[in-house]
Amino acid sequence: MSSSDWLSVGYVSRAHGLKGSVIVKTFDPASTALGEVERLQLTPKAGAPRELEIDGLRDGPGGDLLLELVGVSSREAAEALVGSTISVHRDDLDPPAEGEFFLGDLIGLSASTPEGRALGTIADVWSSGPVPNLVIRDAAGNEELVPFAEEFVVKVDLPARKIVVIPPVYEEVR
Repeated sequence: MSSSDWLSVGYVSRAHGLKGSVIVKTFDPASTALGEVERLQLTPKAGAPRELEIDGLRDGPGGDLLLELVGVSSREAAEALVGSTISVHRDDLDPPAEGEFFLGDLIGLSASTPEGRALGTIADVWSSGPVPNLVIRDAAGNEELVPFAEEFVVKVDLPARKIVVIPPVYEEVR
């Protein structure tokens, strides 16, 4: 299977309890992708991806998800998964509706302003509230957060691998 067959949906944020459960943060708080699949792929920051079966999924603390995986039965095994990217196989999901996108597909897109000024590349999607934030990283490694909301995202062109955004303007507080 190629890596494009897999869609990144979130990451393992921490271990939970003593029996191998993990807390998951999804890129989109409204996503139901993990509840629709029986398998997933975990890709650690260093190492090869692993395909695992889901043993259980339920609401966890703070609005996150509590995930149990077949073969992960100790806290030590769960802690080894922290920081891993979670991906699901595209064939296991219904395709997005017209005008909707899988947030994981936005990673790697070139970002620019409506005027054509290059901002960088979508490096990550952070779920830190009701609206996911796009993490745009420029060539120097500087990062800018842009909410994935209509007032900030002008156009998404997946075939061209481009996104047009209006970066937020911050006022200086005195």
